[in-house]
Amino acid sequence: MAWFKRKEKGIQTPTEEKKDVPKGLWYKSPTGKIVDTEELAKNLWVSPEDDFHVRIGSAEYFEILFDNNEFEELNPNMTSKDPLKFVDTKKYSDRLKDVMAKTHLKDAVRTAVGKSKGKDLVIACMDFAFIGGSMGAVVGEKIVRAIDYSIKHNVPFLMISKSGGARMMEAAQSLMQLAKTSAKLVQLAEAKIPYISLCTDPTTGGTTASYAMLGDINIGEPGALIGFAGPRVVRDTTGKDLPEGFQTSEFLLEHGFLDFIIHRKELKNRVNLYLDLILNQEIR
Repeated sequence: MAWFKRKEKGIQTPTEEKKDVPKGLWYKSPTGKIVDTEELAKNLWVSPEDDFHVRIGSAEYFEILFDNNEFEELNPNMTSKDPLKFVDTKKYSDRLKDVMAKTHLKDAVRTAVGKSKGKDLVIACMDFAFIGGSMGAVVGEKIVRAIDYSIKHNVPFLMISKSGGARMMEAAQSLMQLAKTSAKLVQLAEAKIPYISLCTDPTTGGTTASYAMLGDINIGEPGALIGFAGPRVVRDTTGKDLPEGFQTSEFLLEHGFLDFIIHRKELKNRVNLYLDLILNQEIR
């Protein structure tokens, strides 16, 4: 409101002194629904009015899936290097320092083992907040080591993907993680240990081209963007208009790329149900 109108309305408080509502108390979903963030957290970060699944990270997924949020983190101190001395708008080494300070994460994936409904489960969960969940050498190595833990201890493996794809700052080293993680998943399959892949919003690029689509069961969250190249690239390449809802989890389920779509509130129960069915155990 302009200063002269403020005085006419009897408002004397200078703009710079007015008290705003602190940021972070409310969340507005893409459909325009507004919800208190405390209520949103209690609802597992799903907007109660429109069922929109808000992007969350490893901390939230671990809390949802591990009993009493108790787990042992695997290889927690691994950090990326800058072998190419890469520079774009800033040095890659500086970008890593900045994002680690901002997110309090070491890299774009965290791996952990704990109990889920009373039975051991290894989870690797990506964090989009860390350079767009991009897949670099550390991401690949941590996933491989988590799978090795599953094989050694005969524990089912759950991968939660949330990624923009390969990390360009690491060039070919990043791309090699597609082959590396896929080869390790073959070993997991040969050991007859269950692997469930959960694709969340977004799951794209090299992540989709490797471990995200190699699960014994592939599941997605409602409304998640899942694909290899973005819709614009696909449209420009094919020269055709894309179907409505292209690359959503619902579209992929309809066309056979996903086995199920699971609401976040049902995630823990359904993951354990599938594991029990695969292992032919008594359903919990």
